[in-house]
Amino acid sequence: MECKCNKCGMGVKGLTCSKCNSELVKDIITANDGSKVQVAKCPKGCGMIKSPTCCGQDMACST
Repeated sequence: MECKCNKCGMGVKGLTCSKCNSELVKDIITANDGSKVQVAKCPKGCGMIKSPTCCGQDMACST
């Protein structure tokens, strides 16, 4: 997975799970207030994190 800031172009590549070393995959979850949140999650079910941010906004992530 690669994430890139749409404002400045900074990016990160190859986010991996520290528990199982699998590459995290992009997903979207629905928060309690009904809003959609982009996350990076472990395909083996170890957990997930909110996608990285840069310049005060979420980075756009691709698979």
